[in-house]
Amino acid sequence: MDPLLPRQSDILDLAKSQGRVDVDGLSAHFDVTPQTIRKDLNLLCERELLERVHGGAVYPSGVANLAYEARRLLASDAKAAIGRKAASLIPDNSSLILNIGTTTEQVAHALRHHQGLMVITNNLNVANMLHPMDGLELVVAGGMVRRSDGGIVGETSVDFIRQFKVDYAIIGTSAIDPDGSLLDFDYREVRAAKAIIDHARKTILVCDHMKFERQAPVCIAHLSDIDVFVTDRMPSDDILALCKSHAVELVLTDAVNKQATAQSEMCR
Repeated sequence: MDPLLPRQSDILDLAKSQGRVDVDGLSAHFDVTPQTIRKDLNLLCERELLERVHGGAVYPSGVANLAYEARRLLASDAKAAIGRKAASLIPDNSSLILNIGTTTEQVAHALRHHQGLMVITNNLNVANMLHPMDGLELVVAGGMVRRSDGGIVGETSVDFIRQFKVDYAIIGTSAIDPDGSLLDFDYREVRAAKAIIDHARKTILVCDHMKFERQAPVCIAHLSDIDVFVTDRMPSDDILALCKSHAVELVLTDAVNKQATAQSEMCR
């Protein structure tokens, strides 16, 4: 599936912030024809990123998650940068658990050149990515496979995870509430996420800036449960305050650091 054009990503951002976008307004905003905007909206709706309504489109409800392939396309460059940054925090000869999520999959991709790792996962996509790698021991949790995204969920997977005590847990989340709650769409992930956090010496949260703007109905954890938070954009003052009060180390991707340095240079 081809990545989104910059204009299409901007349309998606506008829909998220406003709830709804219309063809005429977008046409004027981007200085393109209404036909071009309709094609953009049709593509975004085909990929289940937006829902078509008369005259425009709306951002999906916060009670249902986007389709897996659609989520992979969202902020794909940011997720890749987050994956590389998180992987750089993991030393060789470590043990770790990676849970379900498109961003944790990017961490797995970036870990492929590490040596001496023991990786436990309840994510079939992570398993498929890592199993050909030399110098890596891969352990896959048992349980029910969620067909939508290859996640392994249920009590069997939770019981399996509880057998381990690893150096690092790498977890993702579907949304972050301003109060620091880490949110998801499937209540079955709650116990798995809690087990992963409880059975790791250090927990690393990986998620892109879009998760600050999303909503989801199920609380899986809180920022206070996290040791390191890797993201691609400076979070809000509320989230920064929570990180400080709970001693959560905030790590920004290189792209963010370079942008901040460039802005600093311009202000001199």
